[in-house]
Amino acid sequence: NCDILEPMDKPKVTPKDFVLWFGAMAALYTGVVAFITLVFDYINHAFPNPVTDPYYYYYDPYSSSISYETASLIVLAPVFLILMRFIRRSIAADSSRNEIWVRRWALFLTLFLAGATMVIDLIVLLNTYLQGEDLTTGFLLKVLTVLLVAGLGFMHFTADLRGYWEREPARARMVNWAAGVLVLVTIIAGFFIIGTPQQMRVQKQDAIRLQDLQNIQWQVVNYWQQKEKLPTDLAELNDPITNNIIPVDPQTKTAYRYEKTGAMAFKLCATFANAGGSLSNGRSIAKIPEPMGVGPAVADNWEHEAGEVCFDRSIDPERYPPYSKIR
Repeated sequence: NCDILEPMDKPKVTPKDFVLWFGAMAALYTGVVAFITLVFDYINHAFPNPVTDPYYYYYDPYSSSISYETASLIVLAPVFLILMRFIRRSIAADSSRNEIWVRRWALFLTLFLAGATMVIDLIVLLNTYLQGEDLTTGFLLKVLTVLLVAGLGFMHFTADLRGYWEREPARARMVNWAAGVLVLVTIIAGFFIIGTPQQMRVQKQDAIRLQDLQNIQWQVVNYWQQKEKLPTDLAELNDPITNNIIPVDPQTKTAYRYEKTGAMAFKLCATFANAGGSLSNGRSIAKIPEPMGVGPAVADNWEHEAGEVCFDRSIDPERYPPYSKIR
């Protein structure tokens, strides 16, 4: 009879239990990934690797991912803490909630993922070392970040599985507050490392200006190769058939300045909000090659100060011969 009654004595999982635990774990896993990725982006910004990332721009190339990760943390961290608070209140009111299968599955799965992450993290570290690759500061900081996050998560949920936080509710609240403060500090740090959203918007506008000038340069060279003369103004480059429309400044919506300075020489001008290239915080900008022609490409110099800057260009007919001669 005891065997028959035992299953009936086990606590049942209610829809509330399932939703709370599923929501809490989803918020936890997604938030941890966002947190680690955000810290990785900070590390990439502070310690750029010239080997794996030889062409990094004067504006931050990780800003779009950083904004998404920051937004994810701002939303997911409170969601996780609030859901865990409801779960702990439910357990405090009914201790049988400790034994429901969804709780034990969630805890054991989290322990498995945290443990596996630490093992993989150490394998990556040792494999990199054994292959004789340089253990850069950025790489070591990333390894340490993953190890700390996974290790702290493993310790926390091991204690949860053993009922430590139920016996020490005050310490559980301290841990919740500490986690919230850590996330908050990490988010605020981004404003000092990357800049405010307004600063990033200005930097992106400068990046668009530079890309526009590079596009116009290509169109000018292509025009010369087709007609063996330079355009007198940018309006001549517009071609509705090929859907080629000359871009304008992203903020002022005014045309970029173009001036023909010789038979095969010209300059392009734009007004930048900030200095770019090695002139800005010692960072380099991408050296975008000139349009491909005969022979190897030549890297242009796109470094600039704030304000109106003009880039002088000249066409080498041997490197970029007219299309009639190529044929």
